Amino acid sequence: MASINRVVLVGNLTRDPELRTTPNGKSVCTLGLAVNEKYKNDAGEWVEKPNYFDIVVWGAQGESCAQYLSKGRQIAVDGRLSFRSWEAQDGSKRSKVEVIANTVQFLGSRQDAGASSGSSAGAPVAVGAPSGLSPDTSDFDAPAGSSSDDDIPF
Repeated sequence: MASINRVVLVGNLTRDPELRTTPNGKSVCTLGLAVNEKYKNDAGEWVEKPNYFDIVVWGAQGESCAQYLSKGRQIAVDGRLSFRSWEAQDGSKRSKVEVIANTVQFLGSRQDAGASSGSSAGAPVAVGAPSGLSPDTSDFDAPAGSSSDDDIPF
């Protein structure tokens, strides 16, 4: 039976990126990401609840994150979940689930990082692809000959 392990998140950084180097010389950057969830409570009022995730970005992409991102900046992450456990110094066992990023896209602008407080309102000002790849938007192009919203079934 096949397994699927894929995560796509869009949110705002909760802290500045932390860049480290492993003993093998690999760069690893850790990010804190807040992703808001909206739902109606029992009173019928919309409530916004933040969810917090730890993101790990390896290699040159992690170095780019550390160089160009800061707390508050909106990013999109495509990656996978990873579970790890270890024994703490006091002998207790600890465990953690974190997102290993395959792709990180920078959304908004550096000026938006200080101004936005977790709100997803507003269109992204610029989209960066730190890996040097440009996003493939061919799936989002309108089919030839159909330009009406009446063609959308919902």
